[in-house]
Amino acid sequence: MPLFFEPKWKSYIVVTTTPVLTPEQCDQIITIGRNQPLINARVHMGKPGSKKRQGIDSQKRISKVCALPFKEATSMYKDIERNISSVNANFFGFDGVQITEGGQYTEYEKGGFYDWHSDSSTEMSMMPRVRKVSMTLLLNDPKEFKGGQFQILNEGRSVSLKKGYAVFFASFLRHRITPVTKGNRKSLVMWFGGPPLK
Repeated sequence: MPLFFEPKWKSYIVVTTTPVLTPEQCDQIITIGRNQPLINARVHMGKPGSKKRQGIDSQKRISKVCALPFKEATSMYKDIERNISSVNANFFGFDGVQITEGGQYTEYEKGGFYDWHSDSSTEMSMMPRVRKVSMTLLLNDPKEFKGGQFQILNEGRSVSLKKGYAVFFASFLRHRITPVTKGNRKSLVMWFGGPPLK
């Protein structure tokens, strides 16, 4: 019976050691995001296998979001595209990863949170767009808020980010944002896809 091992370089959670975006780019994204209509974030509702339906559920998620227009953030998208290409080649090794969805500007004010979830579904009919890698990038100084920790896999695994730094992770991994207890956590969330996983 053959034994198969993943390569030693491979990882499904990558925290950047250099900034993905400059402080000026982060401030620009905040300005662009705040100039868009911010809406209450929605979550998938219903049982697995049910028709896709989204709604507001304050037991699962409280945050404000908007889509980040490509036209107004062209240089940012180019920098992130370079980063995901490098991160994928050096850590994930997924096939054909690229930007397949626009970015999401997100604010978590005091009391805001997002409970445990993954960014891809086990029900393929619920997730026609293939998401392979997700990214959360912190847009503001972490001194501007308390709480709002990004946690992945379990409660003990928190990721600390600085302004302009990001965590890239396989979209099927469970993660959450703990409740913000003071201030306002501002982030950019993106998903990268490609051909179906195989």
